[in-house]
Amino acid sequence: MSTKAERTTAFIIETVAPLFNKHGYIGTSMSDLTEATGLTKGAIYGNFENKESLALAAFEYSSNKLLQRLEDRLNVPGNALDKLASLTDFYKNYDQLIEELGGCPVLNIGVDAQNNNSQLAAAAHEVAKTIEGKIALVLENGVNQKEIKLPVPPLLFAKQLYTMLQGAIAMATISGDRKYLLNTVAYLEVLINREIKH
Repeated sequence: MSTKAERTTAFIIETVAPLFNKHGYIGTSMSDLTEATGLTKGAIYGNFENKESLALAAFEYSSNKLLQRLEDRLNVPGNALDKLASLTDFYKNYDQLIEELGGCPVLNIGVDAQNNNSQLAAAAHEVAKTIEGKIALVLENGVNQKEIKLPVPPLLFAKQLYTMLQGAIAMATISGDRKYLLNTVAYLEVLINREIKH
């Protein structure tokens, strides 16, 4: 059973994570945090050393939720093509799936923190590398099992695949048009089935 302090800390993180994700580190004010949580500044800082430590905890919370959803999609039964189909299916509805997080934590925090918080920027970079690694593992296993063939090493292909998905998410977010995401996923599905299917 968790203590009251642990429950309060978890409540703060879960409540403010979407705010940091939507408004960024600089754009999220202390009044935003106190208003969202209903707690005083002192109560919040009684649980976190400073705003940066809270922002890092919030990013970790959001990115862990994202990584768990992605892991679930990549761990479906079947071969590499089944897992890749599950991945592309996940990204068809990505914008809706991550709405409760305040958007894509890798994109939002990664871009926002680039010039104003090196720790958050580094954390976002690590999550992106983790996602690329998870995709690369599916690809590598598929190559080893002779289920797929790749023109380049698995990690390189995974990086390109993830770059295209993140670019589509960025354009869908900027334009407010889901077609950027849907069209990119449809293209990737064709690419996978035509080019890498063994």
